[in-house]
Amino acid sequence: MEKALKDIHILDFSWLIAGPLATKMLANMGATVVRVEHHGNVDLMRQYPPFAEGVQGVNRSGTFAKYNDGKRGMMLNLKHPKAAHVVKRLVKWADVVVENFSPGTMERRHMGYDDLIKINPRIIMIRSSLVGQTGPYAGHPGFGTMLQAYSGFTSSMHWPDRMPAGSNVPWTDYPAAGFMALAILAALDYRDKNGRGVYIDLSQLEAAQQFLIPALLDAVANGRSLEPTGNRHPAACPHGVYACLGEDRWCSISVFNDEQWEAFKAVMDHPEWSRTERFSTLADRKDHEDEIDRHIRLWTSGQKAADLMNKLQKAGIPAGVVSDGRDLALDPQLAHRAHFVELEHPEIGPSSYHAPPFRLSLTPHQVDMAAPCMGQHTEFVCRRILGLSEQAYQGFVSEGVFS
Repeated sequence: MEKALKDIHILDFSWLIAGPLATKMLANMGATVVRVEHHGNVDLMRQYPPFAEGVQGVNRSGTFAKYNDGKRGMMLNLKHPKAAHVVKRLVKWADVVVENFSPGTMERRHMGYDDLIKINPRIIMIRSSLVGQTGPYAGHPGFGTMLQAYSGFTSSMHWPDRMPAGSNVPWTDYPAAGFMALAILAALDYRDKNGRGVYIDLSQLEAAQQFLIPALLDAVANGRSLEPTGNRHPAACPHGVYACLGEDRWCSISVFNDEQWEAFKAVMDHPEWSRTERFSTLADRKDHEDEIDRHIRLWTSGQKAADLMNKLQKAGIPAGVVSDGRDLALDPQLAHRAHFVELEHPEIGPSSYHAPPFRLSLTPHQVDMAAPCMGQHTEFVCRRILGLSEQAYQGFVSEGVFS
C-alpha cells in the first residue's frame, strides 16, 4: 500500500529536537526528507548521550538517531559561495522547507521566505523559534530548557517547600514538533486546493501555552496562580507515587472518589488506620493527606510494583508502575503494536527506533531507514535526486561545497 506522503519532498535545515522530530513524523508517513548539515555547526544532538558502546562520536548518539530515522543526510556548507547553486536545486525540488534557527539566520544566508518563493513559488516554509519571528524578544537566542521556565511550567514543577526544578529536557520542543507536523499537513492541503505556498511562523512559547490553558484561565478569571503541589491533585486523595519493593521501583496511585477509596481499603485488607471517620470523604482525606501518605508508603514498601498495579487496576483504582527504559523495551503492549522497530545503523549497529503512535489502515507508516551519518547520502541526493552530473558533483566536492 502507498504511503500517505509518498510524493512529498521536505528540505530540512532544522536541528536539536523540534524540527527534527516534526520531520521524522512526516518521514514515517512516507515523505522524502533531505536533512542538510555541515561540519562547521554540528547538531548538538549528535553530541548528546547515550553513545553506542559508550564511545562518543557524531554518528553514535542514540538521542540524535531517535529523532532522525527515515531521512537522507547530506553535507552542505551554506557559507560557501557556490552552495547557492545546490540550494536553488534543492528548493526547486522541495515542497516544504523546515528550519528552527534563531530569527534572522535564514535571511542572512539569503534563504528567507521572500528568497525561496522566487525559486519555487509553491514552496511551503515553516519556521520554529523560541517565541516567534517577531516581537520584542524574537531575537533572543536560547533552548527549550530555558523556555520551559519562561513559558510558566517550571514554576509549578517542584515540591511546595523546594526551589523550582523543571525538567532536564527542552520540554517545549515536543509540543512544538507536533504542531509543526500538523501545520505542514494543513499547508499541503491548502496548496493542493489553492495552488499557493504558505509561510508559517511557529512560536514554541505559544505552542507550549496550549498545555497550560486551565491554569491561564484560572489566573485571568479568578486571579489565582498555579502553585506547586508535587504529585498531589486538587480532586484526589491519595494521589502520589509510592516506593515499592526493590531498588527505585515505584507505583503511582490515584483515588478520586469515595467508591475508589472503599475499593482501595479492600485491596489493603482494611487496615485499622483506614477505618477512621476522619478519612470517610474526599474533603476529610484532603485535610489529612500527609497522614494518609505515611500509612500508604509503609504498605507499598512491601509490595512489588507490577503486582500492586495489577491488583489496584483490577479493583477499579487508577494505578501505574513507574517504568524505566528496560521496562518499556520489554513491555508486552508496545511489543504487540510493534512500536519499537530495530534498524541497522552504520556505526551504532542494530538499535530500536520509535514507530508513530497511530496506525493508518490505508496508508501505513514506514520505519525502515536508520538515522543518517554525517553526509551519508550527499552523493545520492546530488546525483539521484537533484540530477547533478558526475563532473559537476566532483567539482563541488573538490571545492569544498560539501564540507
